[in-house]
Amino acid sequence: MKTVQFREAICEAMSEEMRTDETIYLIGEEVAEYNGAYKASKGMLDEFGEKRVIDAPIAELGFGGIAVGSAMNGNRPIVEYMTFNFALVGIDQIINNAAKIRQMSGGQFNCPIVFRGPTGSAGQLGATHSQAFESWFANTPGLKVIVPSNPYDAKGLLTTAIEDPNPVLFFEHKALYRSIRQEVPTDYYTLPLGKASLLKEGNDVTIISYGAGVHWALDTLKTHPEISADLLDLRTLQPLDVASIYTSVRKTGKAIFLQEDSLFGSIASDVAALITEHCFESLDAPVKRVASIETPIPFQGELEKQYL
Repeated sequence: MKTVQFREAICEAMSEEMRTDETIYLIGEEVAEYNGAYKASKGMLDEFGEKRVIDAPIAELGFGGIAVGSAMNGNRPIVEYMTFNFALVGIDQIINNAAKIRQMSGGQFNCPIVFRGPTGSAGQLGATHSQAFESWFANTPGLKVIVPSNPYDAKGLLTTAIEDPNPVLFFEHKALYRSIRQEVPTDYYTLPLGKASLLKEGNDVTIISYGAGVHWALDTLKTHPEISADLLDLRTLQPLDVASIYTSVRKTGKAIFLQEDSLFGSIASDVAALITEHCFESLDAPVKRVASIETPIPFQGELEKQYL
């Protein structure tokens, strides 16, 4: 075991996979000479060279399309967006091509590709650089969506994502890159998609979250030891571990879903509906959803804190 930062776990997963499979390459803005906008590809250019760690121009539609085409022809690309806000420029390649080509080709073409990068707020980056789009992609059949909360999960899940024969969206919250450190195995390991992690056990309420929200929940429970809660880290949003959600809610009788994304049409809304449909007789109170307010995130520091 060794202790690594969140961003180091991301780098290790990519590097270990690239050492064993020459069809894997990394492409994105500033991933090579600059070591990534958040240093998640530090040292990879030196090890793998410019043909496998590729600095792309500021053209997400272009390098996203190149990656999808190369995946259809036998490669396993990893596409890094400097922030997932920029993925909107190339969202057609993700939703209309990567997610659809296997079905539309009758299985003649696979698309083993990982789209990864930072999500959410990270301290006064402004409204167009601080959004959380996980629910957009989780709503698209053909895509898998992962949002880890710690280095151990990040490394194991990213390894699984790279080896998956399907397109995967991998969201890394900006606030976690340097702030979270954890021991991870030095040996190869993977984690299954669609399996949540029960981080704390209690009887009063089930708290469900993912990504940075898990740490907000942990901080709250530390300052309120009188609350006995199950804390469920979803880890993957698509596929969703509904079995673990139902088991916990049937035990506690109450559920709170915590997320950074605003509420309308969100993961919280879907999970609340699923709990109501499948655990109604076990509920002692309505499902509570906690999220940011329905407005673009402000740039000003104090207003940003109030928004969050």
